[in-house]
Amino acid sequence: METSDIPTVTLSEAKTLISCLAHKQSILLLSAPGVGKSDIVRQAADEAKLECRSLLGTQIAPEDVSGIPRIVGERSVFCPPRILLPEKPKAFCLFLDELPACSPDIQKAFYSLLLERRLGEHKLPKGTWVVAAGNRAEDRSLVRTMSAALVNRVLILQVKVDVHEWVAWAYNAKIRNDVISYILFNPMALQREIPALPIPFSTPRAWASLAQSLDLVEAQGKLTPKLVETMAYGCVSAEDAAMYAAFMKFNTDKYVIMKVMNDASKLPSRSKTHAVERSGILQSIHNLVANELLDQKFMEIDGVKIRAWFTPEKVCNFLKNLNSEERVMMLLGCVKKWGNLGADEVIIDEYNRLIGTLL
Repeated sequence: METSDIPTVTLSEAKTLISCLAHKQSILLLSAPGVGKSDIVRQAADEAKLECRSLLGTQIAPEDVSGIPRIVGERSVFCPPRILLPEKPKAFCLFLDELPACSPDIQKAFYSLLLERRLGEHKLPKGTWVVAAGNRAEDRSLVRTMSAALVNRVLILQVKVDVHEWVAWAYNAKIRNDVISYILFNPMALQREIPALPIPFSTPRAWASLAQSLDLVEAQGKLTPKLVETMAYGCVSAEDAAMYAAFMKFNTDKYVIMKVMNDASKLPSRSKTHAVERSGILQSIHNLVANELLDQKFMEIDGVKIRAWFTPEKVCNFLKNLNSEERVMMLLGCVKKWGNLGADEVIIDEYNRLIGTLL
């Protein structure tokens, strides 16, 4: 069976299974890089009021698992490290990160830990969770072949990215609105295919990192379109970096938006040459409507309200000038708000068109 044919779980579903099973069943989360596996394990542990102790599989030796021997009387006794076996017998969450990247010797050292919750003659405290995570073989990450014995000792969950879950998390984590708006408008950008070359590519972690970088520079009052573009290309896939930079550019250039909304023919063409510019403007308008910043009569530019005159007729003409895919994306999550701007006619037509395709 291909990996793509195996049922997947979202991060929230994975967290539920961890909370229910990890005290008895060792769990291995597999996914592409940057999805948020580590965070969800720590969240589950926090909610269960368990200390989360992490062990990075690529940075340990077999003796870091089995322990170092010492002589006690006439016998040798293996002393497991404190991170795996605390001195106080209190339940905790043991998180084995990058387990598939471990060498065969280290994988073998984990056998009794994963199956029997035991390190040599020492047992883990009752109620301790054992959760592992790693990337898949097809992800071009540092992944070794897992032995059949290891695979047979864990419950393997294939984790997928869910846009709605990420957006909910992003709002709660106060990720900047323009990043969230871009992902809502272009959901495929949240997780891109891993490139063959070692270059940046879009993942949930990469977008969060970009948002943090932009916030830090903006806090110093030094954020410019050029720096936005530079940082975007340094964090996410090139196609997303170009479109996001264009989105940011036109998101601040409200004169362009006002011109397009008043005369739909001013919108850049769909040609390859103008695709990024067109997408940026559309994303900016969607963001303004979603945040109720587009008024029928006035638009605020640089703190000054100027007349915009977005009449229902002009709003409808603008939406009608888009192709069906663009129109659906513009209406996504904003149907009522577009209706408040006078787009009822287009909304009804689009509804009837979509219903017609289903019949």
